[in-house]
Amino acid sequence: MDVEKLKRSVEGRGWSFKHFATGEEAANYLAGELEGVSVGIGGSGTVDAIGLYDKLTGKCPDVVWHWKEDDQDAARVRAMNTDVYISGANAIAETGEIVNIDGKGNRVASTLYGHKRLYIVAGKNKVQPTLEDAIYRARNVAAPLRARSFNVDTPCVKSKELKCYDCRSPQRVCCGMSILMYRMMGMEKSELILIDEDLGM
Repeated sequence: MDVEKLKRSVEGRGWSFKHFATGEEAANYLAGELEGVSVGIGGSGTVDAIGLYDKLTGKCPDVVWHWKEDDQDAARVRAMNTDVYISGANAIAETGEIVNIDGKGNRVASTLYGHKRLYIVAGKNKVQPTLEDAIYRARNVAAPLRARSFNVDTPCVKSKELKCYDCRSPQRVCCGMSILMYRMMGMEKSELILIDEDLGM
């Protein structure tokens, strides 16, 4: 992983870049950065692993995460109307592109539109040399691992091999993919937060 190349690439695409040694440092930074604003969170093992939800609760007027609420569909809608959105990444190219795959679309939609600020939080295991490598990782590593965590009825769950079969299962978790190539128009700030730990899928 070439952190300096990634930093240059991301900043050249209109994003801010922060680099932390640990998830705890990243979570503490975000807790200070986001105090007093409403925050929506997309499904993210990385965000969960660094304990960010608990750090934001009490500091922000509204922290909405469908993983933490009984009515998940209502929470997904509420999260789309917050000032700030936080998401993980399925893969990041050293050339600066950020790749995410979704089943329901709430996460990729909110990284593209509707919020004043966007923060992508990711461990070093998500970084790949090229966009092609990043897309491959998102499809053939991250998506099958997420499907296995949900134990859905798809070929990537049943197979011993970690790969996408581009199946037609109604339980498929990889229904749409986004590639962030530049800071979206209308967003005040987009920031990639890279953590020197293996986090998420």
